[in-house]
Amino acid sequence: MTKYETVIGLEFHAELKTQSKIFCGCPTSFSNEPNINICPGCLGLPGALPALNKRVVELAVKAGLALNCAIQPYSKFDRKNYFYPDLPAGYQTTQLPLPICRNGHIMITDSDGNLKKVRINRIHIEEDAGKLVHSGESISGSRYSLPDYNRSSMPLIEIVTEPDLSSADEAKQFAEKLKLILEYAEVSDVKMEQGSLRCDVNISLRPQGQKEFGVRSEIKNLNSFRAVQRAILFEQERHTFMLKNGEPLYQETRLWNEAEGRTRAMRTKEDAQDYRYFPEPNVPAVIVDEAWIKQIAAELPELPDARLERLQKEFGLSGYDSAQLVANPLLAYYFDEVTPLFNEAKTVTNWLIGDVLRLLNSLDDELESIPIAAQDFAYLLTELKKGAINNKSAKEVLEIIFMEGGKPENIIKDKGFAQISDSVLLEDAIRNIINKNAGAANDYRNGKMQALGFLVGQVMKETKGQANPGLVKELLEQSFKSE
Repeated sequence: MTKYETVIGLEFHAELKTQSKIFCGCPTSFSNEPNINICPGCLGLPGALPALNKRVVELAVKAGLALNCAIQPYSKFDRKNYFYPDLPAGYQTTQLPLPICRNGHIMITDSDGNLKKVRINRIHIEEDAGKLVHSGESISGSRYSLPDYNRSSMPLIEIVTEPDLSSADEAKQFAEKLKLILEYAEVSDVKMEQGSLRCDVNISLRPQGQKEFGVRSEIKNLNSFRAVQRAILFEQERHTFMLKNGEPLYQETRLWNEAEGRTRAMRTKEDAQDYRYFPEPNVPAVIVDEAWIKQIAAELPELPDARLERLQKEFGLSGYDSAQLVANPLLAYYFDEVTPLFNEAKTVTNWLIGDVLRLLNSLDDELESIPIAAQDFAYLLTELKKGAINNKSAKEVLEIIFMEGGKPENIIKDKGFAQISDSVLLEDAIRNIINKNAGAANDYRNGKMQALGFLVGQVMKETKGQANPGLVKELLEQSFKSE
């Protein structure tokens, strides 16, 4: 039986975080109302000339540096010619032979747990096309489609890997890490649900040991990591079946249907010559000198791998805890705000990747900051450590702040969450519980240690959860010893 190996290359389109579009002054804000962020330039009307947005170049260079690329001192723009309703000018302004970044890489972990370098062939700048809004759920099931040009001329970078990936898991891991790097570098908001980050998969199969690539399929515009993984697995099965049965494979572009869990053919895959590229006459070449590169490099924040290493070395966090924090920039930045105020990194981490993350996930709105100020969170953890409140009350205070706002000290006072640590008050409650639960008390006297836990629970119930459980246990033991 012939065994086949999978060869995968990925292409990502990332919208850049600029205030205006790449060649005009139209805003880049996301809108569900069609055709409001447009002008003659966006619409490709005759006489409208492009003016390159300097910030687009800076962010492209920043992305290249974050992805270990060599920044090209000279790059230029080209016209990619094709006709489609979402491309009003009849061509897309992009970069072909002279892109702004080359020869980068990202490190991932392969199936054997070893580090694997995935090479990035190039990063180039281009403008986005518009969007077709279909009357049905997809283009194939629609009676008509209407063009929305809000996205037209949005600034993009396209990131193209070498065919170094060999499994769906590797591809998903690479995509997740790339998204995280772009987010930390503040290059793109990478909101896949809004189309800010889109992925195309190029996949082929070949007999093991063969150097030549097999026939390639391209799967377009995947907007989730789950879709990337599932589409690759489906194509692996489809290619394997056709190869084993001697059926012909064609170089083609395919679309992923999430509901059906399968791809379908869209069109025969074009080659570069089909687009009749030629130099863009209206946009000058881009010159990036060393001084500008150094200035942009100085703006780069701490990236995921460096942060992961720092959390383990500086704070002694485990690899798992560090990875959980780094995977969510909101949590990672908040951790750095809280730890100088409450210097117990493990406790802070446990709360962040536990209750704080749970509450963040429960909110529908996309938050740009955590709803409790760092000093208030540190205060809450300090009160818990002192025994002024118990763990259950601390969780309730946190939830109230997330949902309603407020200061923790006021909520603790108004809701009566302060923990009872007065021995005299607790001794009265303990005597009452021992009298009510004579059977459990006798069990403990006869050596059944689990009965003590039951009695502690009853005292906590009696005090509505406000008693200090450690002190309750201690006072119960003393009470039995003094009999």
